[in-house]
Amino acid sequence: MPDMLRSGINNVPNEQPKAAVSRFRDLPTAWRWLIRTGALTLVLLAINQAFNLHFFVGQTLLANQYIYTILLIVVPSIYILLPMYGGAPRNRVPWYDILLALATIGVLGFLIANSLRMIENGWELAAPQYAVNVALVFWILIFEASRRAGGTSLAIIVGIASLYPLFADVMPGPIAGFSFPIDTVAAYHAMSNESVIGIPMRAFANLVIGFIIFGAALQHTGAGTFFINLAFALLGHIRGGPAKVAIVASGLMGSMSGSVVTNVMTTGVMTIPAMRRIKLTAPFAAGVEACASTGGVLMPPVMGATAFIMANFLGVSYASVALAAIIPSFLYFFGLFVQIDARSAHDKIEGLDRAELPSLRKTLKEGWYYLFAFALLVYLLLFLRREMLAPFYATPVLILINQFVSKDTRWGWKELVGFFDTLAKLFAELVGVLAGIGLIVGALSMTGLAGTLVNDLLSIAGGSQLLLLIIGAATSFVLGIGMTVTAAYIFLAIILAPALIATGLNPMAVHLFIFYWGMLSFITPPVALGAFAAASVARASPMKTGFEAMRLGSVIYFIPFFFVLDPALVLQGPLLQTLATLILALIGITLFASAMQGYLFGIGKLKPIERGFFLIGSLLLPLPGESVLPLSKIEIMLLSAALILPLLALAARRNFKTSQLVNA
Repeated sequence: MPDMLRSGINNVPNEQPKAAVSRFRDLPTAWRWLIRTGALTLVLLAINQAFNLHFFVGQTLLANQYIYTILLIVVPSIYILLPMYGGAPRNRVPWYDILLALATIGVLGFLIANSLRMIENGWELAAPQYAVNVALVFWILIFEASRRAGGTSLAIIVGIASLYPLFADVMPGPIAGFSFPIDTVAAYHAMSNESVIGIPMRAFANLVIGFIIFGAALQHTGAGTFFINLAFALLGHIRGGPAKVAIVASGLMGSMSGSVVTNVMTTGVMTIPAMRRIKLTAPFAAGVEACASTGGVLMPPVMGATAFIMANFLGVSYASVALAAIIPSFLYFFGLFVQIDARSAHDKIEGLDRAELPSLRKTLKEGWYYLFAFALLVYLLLFLRREMLAPFYATPVLILINQFVSKDTRWGWKELVGFFDTLAKLFAELVGVLAGIGLIVGALSMTGLAGTLVNDLLSIAGGSQLLLLIIGAATSFVLGIGMTVTAAYIFLAIILAPALIATGLNPMAVHLFIFYWGMLSFITPPVALGAFAAASVARASPMKTGFEAMRLGSVIYFIPFFFVLDPALVLQGPLLQTLATLILALIGITLFASAMQGYLFGIGKLKPIERGFFLIGSLLLPLPGESVLPLSKIEIMLLSAALILPLLALAARRNFKTSQLVNA
């Protein structure tokens, strides 16, 4: 970014972000090298498993051996990297964490050595006593690792759920299930393919790990700076330019990182001060960044870990999930773009001077290879359908091009070490959370609770799709507050998704519906983690930022209902139907976003009553016939037109007369 622009951003009063306090310890050198070695070992192990190279261990591991080995490498690093509690030492590793790390290595070493025997002899339900004792220790170690990685809220849910099989038979009817003695529960959690080493960890081992490596490589080769510069070069000069830059830059970075908060802290330190320079308020600027960063996690091609787990649940390729998410994510970003443009037009907010902005030609010349690496990944994913191998091809290509083409971001020893430091932290956070979620999955599988709840939900809803969707949306949102998005998604994919599918809804649309509503907690008070992170950068009120983000991202509250009721929007229907529905959705979202800001492009300012009717009419347009209202599609369109067109003509006439008086 040019010095002029950077200087301008840095000179905005009170806009320098506070230094974020890391969750991780600042380790002594010896411990750092141990953790880096673990990250390198895991990368080599993943390459060995993906390509069946037979190096490193002389063979390709059994599926459960491979996951146990990942846990053996990563879980001890959780105890080393993440303190037990807030006041624990942060510049050294206390004795009790060393003991926990060694115990983890011993327990997982036992499970790896006996992995074939436990499969052959069905140890998950009939383990010898010495194996049960190991399983009990394993259960405790995994719970503590998930608590450190996922926080107290996740720990409470994981703890209650993992213990549930012990007392499931004495619970009230709707949540009653089969109960088991503690020895059987411990063995099941440790050795069954339905618990800790079940779907969440299998998705990480087979798919997610490669994309984590690719995302870290992109960030360490300067991709973040390139995408921000590219967005500024393209959009920085237009009306409300820096806010539109935030949408593009954060959308691209969010797709790579898979983390809303990480995305906010990466791109927000550049985009938020730039938005403040064009006189956007601090809460609004932070709200834009929070919404854009949230949308980035919903945008293909990467979409974070949850999309890979979704593919496992649906039994489809990851490419199918990514393709299905294209239109919903585009509609969300389109709605954000329209709202920002309307706000800028309403308040007469211009863009930045072209002289302050990066040159498009220079930006592309200096960073074209990031686009090439991204295109290679998309080609391997969507056209060759090589989900497992794609990142392992794209990552070395990216690094090699970076070394030979770019002088500014070429890696030296320091950059290489930093890359493995980042990987170690990403592995620790995600594996800790996914292993804990596995305990929840195992408990639901053991007790048969999932099937019971499905029937109860169907009974409560009385077969009504809309009522069940509202219940699902509320549940997804609440769980998204207390759990990570991945944890909330998995829980609901087991309990809620089958009930929704049983009413005749499309499976892909249902799973995306749950995913989207779980994400909404990042921009919705009272928690709104994404908005609060952006508020810390903007020095804005967290709650004001949360409500601004909620208002800006308001269209995302309705998009999941649009595509779950009409799966053509997730490419689950004929092409002509998809095109027709998309056009209606675009018109509806344009009217909706404009009404939210009180300004419609080509018409001008809107009065409150006009905004209200536009909101209602815009929400009707994308609905399929007989879904929410007992009307055909034609009748719904006519009703929408009756609400919108008269007031549209009235607003156009009024604003035309006003402009004539001003110009007279």
